[in-house]
Amino acid sequence: MKKTLFTLSAAVLLFSCKKNDANPVTDEDVASLSAEGRQCAADDVLKKQIAEDPKRAQILEDIETKTALYLEQPQSLKRTTKVFVPVVVHVVLQNTSQVTDAQIQSQIDVLNADFNKTNVELTNSSVYLAGYPLSNVANCLIEYYVSSIVRKTTTVSSFGTNDAVKKSGSGGSDPVDPTTKLNMWVCDLSSGYLGYAQFPGGSASTDGVVIDYQAFGTFASYPMYAQFNKGRTATHEVGHWFNLRHIWGDRRCGNDYVSDTPGHDASNGGCPAVNLKSNCSGKPLEQWMNYMDYTDDKCMYMFSSGQKDRMNAAIASSTRANYVHY
Repeated sequence: MKKTLFTLSAAVLLFSCKKNDANPVTDEDVASLSAEGRQCAADDVLKKQIAEDPKRAQILEDIETKTALYLEQPQSLKRTTKVFVPVVVHVVLQNTSQVTDAQIQSQIDVLNADFNKTNVELTNSSVYLAGYPLSNVANCLIEYYVSSIVRKTTTVSSFGTNDAVKKSGSGGSDPVDPTTKLNMWVCDLSSGYLGYAQFPGGSASTDGVVIDYQAFGTFASYPMYAQFNKGRTATHEVGHWFNLRHIWGDRRCGNDYVSDTPGHDASNGGCPAVNLKSNCSGKPLEQWMNYMDYTDDKCMYMFSSGQKDRMNAAIASSTRANYVHY
């Protein structure tokens, strides 16, 4: 998608930046953005934070200004070494023993494969990438490890997206070292959501990602969602945590602020057809296998080089620098 400097004003709070003027955004476009199964609330949560705290918008704009400056640097000045991210996993359920340590490790293993280009899908040199070169698929050089596991038995049957799961007083679990560790809450999410994340620059007291327990890891002692049982919900949400947007920009032919991702009409669900093209300018092939789309777990398997650069910018020039070590 076209790289555009992120600016925030009253008109932009809904992230209505367009890829180009040939694809104007309409209310009908917004209403049509319904996923076929996968639902992520990260964008909705961000809009709510902005509405409640005007300073949040300015913080985002400052981060995007720094991101643009980082992206303008020569490639030789950008990170080439692996970083490590400690993860605190909170299991917040009425029966916390349902989510085993082995299941938690299976999720960490998926993150490490997906963020280091070692996921099994990419071992096939003929894997479909919508015309994107396999050599350019990103090895993000980010490794995750379990720092601690917190098990919180709750009487709450399911949680929404209001961050109650992150607060012990609301039946959730308070974050641990929230300024230096990625906190990940596993719970029963209501309203059909699989997960949500907090973008950089928000309050440390609510920072991290939330994953529905039936879409967490690659196996469980209970039924998982058949479409979402390969751990890719966490990959998607951690992408948001590192400041990645949905690939369609949350608008018809919207902008994800990444230079090498194609325009999408909207989110894709299920497993789309090979050679699916969008109706955006130029009618490009849709990169539905990108982790930041809404496809089924088995059909998402790549980050682009531009997305890697954007995540690197978050590590180099935002509060995310505090969460990694070398």
